[in-house]
Amino acid sequence: MNSKQSEARISEAQLIRKYFAPFANKGAFNLKDDAARLSPVPDTDYVITQDAIAEGIHFFAEDPPDQIARKALRVNLSDIAAKGGEPKYISLALGLGTEWNEEWIAAFAKGLQEDCTRFGVELTGGDTFSTGSGFIISITKIGEIPKNQYVSRIGAKPADAIFVTGSIGDAALGLKARLGGLKDLDETSLEVLLDRYLLPRPRMELARLIRKFATSSMDISDGFVGDLEKLCDASGVSAVVNLADIPLSDAVSAAVRLESNALETALSGGDDYEILFTANADNSNEILASCSSWDFNISQVGEIVEGEGVKVFDTKGEVMEFKNKSYDHSGERS
Repeated sequence: MNSKQSEARISEAQLIRKYFAPFANKGAFNLKDDAARLSPVPDTDYVITQDAIAEGIHFFAEDPPDQIARKALRVNLSDIAAKGGEPKYISLALGLGTEWNEEWIAAFAKGLQEDCTRFGVELTGGDTFSTGSGFIISITKIGEIPKNQYVSRIGAKPADAIFVTGSIGDAALGLKARLGGLKDLDETSLEVLLDRYLLPRPRMELARLIRKFATSSMDISDGFVGDLEKLCDASGVSAVVNLADIPLSDAVSAAVRLESNALETALSGGDDYEILFTANADNSNEILASCSSWDFNISQVGEIVEGEGVKVFDTKGEVMEFKNKSYDHSGERS
């Protein structure tokens, strides 16, 4: 953005009325009230989640505002899908950085509206505020799920198979590239990684399969190894995984060949927003075949066993050691 602090800006009320009220849910009263009214569907539970993205961590100031809006929405959609839910409503808290202007707001609102339409989501309200520095976008998401079919992290059992969608590590290495790394990576691979960092692909098609088969499920936001360990901790079990079974894109594989530490970054860096779930191994064939008409694959990567922690075996059959297993939002690496 090239706005100046001295430029005249529209008021908060004008901003909301002009850019967000036009696509708000009817129960939000055109965003003229300070709350919204939602009517529950009979025999349906709500699934509620909240995620925030911040400038300099999840996106950069020079990124297109419409793409930033899409990322803010999609990281929440991923959580809903992992629980077996269908997306329904969002509430937006938009933290305006010091350099915002009306052009940025218009593009952001356009991207958000288009993705809300694409995924069948309605805006119910929210808030705008000044951050005093960079942009922060927080979205609270409400989904619907048939009553008593919510799938949590806590149901994994020994002998369950472990599955993941899509590919692992693209976004983490995309961030590494944005920060000046992977300088010798070919242009095609670099574009793939950068695109996956900025624009997650929520696996909404998976919701029904999760409800039907999954014993536990979560989205991968902080790194594959660390998030699998979180799932195991919640369920009171352990996991064994073979590196060869973890799905890596051609772009990630190219990066790993270039830099020795790229593999650990891919497996622990986060921002994948793929779905990690467990299910009875007897259902593996049906689960793996279910994605034949989708634009992503499901991979079986390991097994739940008794014990604690996660073991990843490399191609030599040795347990891999990780300096960091996941991204920790407290500022530390875990």
